[in-house]
Amino acid sequence: MIEPKNHLQIQILNAGAVVPEYKTLGAAGMDLSACLAENLLLPKGEVVLVPTGLAMAIPEGFEGQIRPRSGFSTKHKIIMPNSPGTIDSDYRGEILIPLLNLGGSDFLLEPGTRIAQMVIQSVVKFPIDVVKTLDSTKRGSGGFGSTGK
Repeated sequence: MIEPKNHLQIQILNAGAVVPEYKTLGAAGMDLSACLAENLLLPKGEVVLVPTGLAMAIPEGFEGQIRPRSGFSTKHKIIMPNSPGTIDSDYRGEILIPLLNLGGSDFLLEPGTRIAQMVIQSVVKFPIDVVKTLDSTKRGSGGFGSTGK
């Protein structure tokens, strides 16, 4: 049996599913494809959950970060509204990719289209301490854009 700590286990839920793969030796992410029986309409301005037909067992201590594919998203103006999405190591359901069409018209998504990529990252969990005050820093509570002044 394969040692699950060293491998990503993938279950194919639908015959049309495409097993993810790294397209080059230097690729950080593996491509995820739309698992569709026919073209799927992505109406402009709306979010559609696109099935991959895959479930997976990500080893404990890791997560799958789901990110847009740069070519697909910039070419067609289709983004992931929750980017990056997180697939937790204890999730065993189908991987669904939320896509938001920002283009000027509806888009027809074809079966097998590579729509996202997944990067496996280690997860660090810290103990949580509730305190009355925090140590001060030069930045303090300066938020959005405060370091660019």
